[in-house]
Amino acid sequence: MGHSAAVWDYRAATEITKDWNGIDQVLLRTPRGSSARVSLHGAQVTSWRNEHGEELLFTSSKAIFKAPKAIRGGIPMCFPQFGNCGSLEQHGFARNRMWAIDENPPPLPGNDSSGKSFIDLVLKSSEEDMKCWPHSFEFRLRVSLAADGDLTLISRVRNINGKPFSFSFADHTYLLVSDIRYG
Repeated sequence: MGHSAAVWDYRAATEITKDWNGIDQVLLRTPRGSSARVSLHGAQVTSWRNEHGEELLFTSSKAIFKAPKAIRGGIPMCFPQFGNCGSLEQHGFARNRMWAIDENPPPLPGNDSSGKSFIDLVLKSSEEDMKCWPHSFEFRLRVSLAADGDLTLISRVRNINGKPFSFSFADHTYLLVSDIRYG
């Protein structure tokens, strides 16, 4: 691509497109050619490729990239429950919701954006969410791709109304491996 890290413009390396079902997704690119795709359906990373174009995440051939189904593979966001150890659907509802792009995100301390491309997404509690989990929240997710291809996800959950609540979350990563016999 010919960009140096000193003049790298992360916004130019961030492209909003649609997947084959018409759902918005964000493509992140780096100067060395690494990339990541993030669907606004579930804020799910659906692809992470290294500088050689090799896919690093597994996605099931049975995956349905259409709401309200969760996408099978990639990196789903599990919130406010991980697993089936509570009253909610397995892995919570965040992975089945449409997230919004945060155009004016709060700064993250010590975050050097040199050579990185990133996107900030936000999910806020809705009337539908309040019916099954009666807590006001704001879940922010930053997905960043460093110049060397390292993928970082930073999750922040904020209690909106001050009433205490418990939750769990997970970045449920499905890595693509070539041979599981030696794991």
